[in-house]
Amino acid sequence: MAIWASEGRDCFSCAGNAALAGLPPRERVLIGAGWRAAHAIRTALPGWLVLVSRRHVTSPAELTEAEAAELGVLSWRLSRALVEVTGCAKTYVAAFSEAAGFEHLHVHVVPRAADLPAAAQGPDVFTFLRRPEADWVPPAAMDDLATRLAAALGAAP
Repeated sequence: MAIWASEGRDCFSCAGNAALAGLPPRERVLIGAGWRAAHAIRTALPGWLVLVSRRHVTSPAELTEAEAAELGVLSWRLSRALVEVTGCAKTYVAAFSEAAGFEHLHVHVVPRAADLPAAAQGPDVFTFLRRPEADWVPPAAMDDLATRLAAALGAAP
């Protein structure tokens, strides 16, 4: 059953939001009133998080004032937790929501290690989402990292 459909595609994010209790730790690092933090899928960079709107919207312009305020606070909290848990030098925060099937608003919160090569810094960090499947972070590693991040946030995954 489609939770939300556009051009015949189901919304991956809405399906996850509808099944919160049954999601693995990597899909529920933190659950807020209007947002859910999850480890990004199909990435070769451990700790790459996405803040997923719990309501189906496709642009920040569609957010309520409360959702926008919570987005700012959660971006900050997740960034601090990533620094604590991964030791990253800083985080990147970006939103596009352009990939087919992933138009639902999600905001990337990406750890940038001190030793990340210059060729993969800034917007080029998105090359980690185009790596072959053999390079992707394994689900067990995502779950472990999600559990450690949730503990740093004071949340139960």
